[in-house]
Parts: sequence; structure tokens; C-alpha cells
Amino acid sequence: MEFHEKLQELRKQKNLTQEELSEILFVSRTAISKWESGRGYPSIDSLKAIAEFFGVTIDELLSNRELICIAEKDSHQKTQHMRDLVFGLIDCSVVMLFFIPLFGQQGGEIIRQVSLLSLQETPLFIKVAYFAIILLTVACGIATLALQNYSSIIWIKTKTILSMILTIISVVIFIASLEPYVAFFTFVLLIIKGALLLKRP
Repeated sequence: MEFHEKLQELRKQKNLTQEELSEILFVSRTAISKWESGRGYPSIDSLKAIAEFFGVTIDELLSNRELICIAEKDSHQKTQHMRDLVFGLIDCSVVMLFFIPLFGQQGGEIIRQVSLLSLQETPLFIKVAYFAIILLTVACGIATLALQNYSSIIWIKTKTILSMILTIISVVIFIASLEPYVAFFTFVLLIIKGALLLKRP
């Protein structure tokens, strides 16, 4: 007997509706329906709650194949959450460019390092480009952190790509405008992101 059949049988033995079971397990009714129809498996934490509530062991609920499948899925989700957290924090850290003196500014015969907010005598379109790419990157970071549990397929597939593209554009803009320190800073962030992606499970 498969997990979805066992869950359905255990629920009916206790004369519970899917709605009532969902309230007991603190999950949505949709989740219970999905599990009972064989379209998915609960997380490890939900499995523990199910086993405890019905007074059975996890081994009784799942076959070895199902247990391996759930463990792999759970591990993948934890890795993805950790990656999202790091990507979000990295993107948010770009806001420091507004305040850290990394931009070169001609001051007589010397070049002084100033923050973006203090940068003067730079063409307006270049400053606009700086502000735009920094604000877009920070917005992407905030969205990544805020929507970690958002399960839209489009968002899941595009958030990492969007973050990488914004960082690549940042590096190109700062190199093209002859800002070596800022270019190096953003390039390091790009390397960190690349290293995280190479560790994809």
C-alpha cells in the first residue's frame, strides 16, 4: 500500500475530513488533498506530525523508495532556501555602494574616493545608470528574501537568473565607466554567486 492510500485510510479510521486533518497538522486542506491523491509527499516535519498523531512510525507510513524520495526533496528544498538567503543578502549588500567611498572623483590633481551619494562632476546619465542598477539589485534581493516560500514556478526559475544578470550588468557598467574598485566589489559578489550555483545538488 502506498503512502497516499495509508494516509487516506488512517484519516477515515478517525472519521476526520481533510479539512479537520489539515487543521490538526497545521497545513492547508489542499496539501492533504495533494498527499492523498498521490501527487506529492509531505515534508519530514509534516511526516513526523502525521506519524505522531496517528500513533504509527514513519517506516509504517512509507516504503523505502518513498522515504528516499522525500529525504532527497527535503534536502533539495533546504539547499535552495539557503541559496536564496545568501543570494538575497548579497544583493541587498549592494546598497552599501551608496555610502562606502569606492567611487573615484577628480579633485585637482588627485583622485579622491567618495561614496555614490557624494559623487559629483559625473555625467547625469552615468549616475542614473549607477542608481538604477543598484536599486534594481537591492529590490531583487529584498524580493528573494521576502518570497522564499512563494512556490510560483516562474519565480522559482527566474529569481536566480535575474540576480546573476543584474550582477553581471553591474560589473560591465562599472568597468566601462572606469570605476575599478566598485567593479572589483561587484565582481567578487558575482564569483560568490557562481560558486554557490556550482554546488547545486
